[in-house]
Amino acid sequence: MTIPYTDVEVEQRLADELPHWVYEKGWIRRKVKTSSWKSTLMVVNTVGHLAETAWHHPDMTISYAFVIIKLVTHSAKGITDKDFELAKKIEEVVMWDAAATSNGVFEGTPEDPRFKYIKRESK
Repeated sequence: MTIPYTDVEVEQRLADELPHWVYEKGWIRRKVKTSSWKSTLMVVNTVGHLAETAWHHPDMTISYAFVIIKLVTHSAKGITDKDFELAKKIEEVVMWDAAATSNGVFEGTPEDPRFKYIKRESK
């Protein structure tokens, strides 16, 4: 069985590795702001694919313009490496900024409101 991290360890790892995630009521949580229902569904489907591949399933709250993703390892009754690793993969894939990281190969989603996708926060 995987041993869960202490509250202090969870807070420190989030600060160091996942600054947009918070520790709340025994879960690590991330709110992804979107621009529309279509964007919300794309986020939900992406997280669903990653979770199924990892066989580690988050709780999600889904609304028109946001998705809240919550992770905990139920069998360990706390936050474990499973939660951190899946959170990192979600962050990497869902929050990928193609324009900023592709050396000009990709344009990225236009700022035009008709095409806007994820609302990104600065670190």
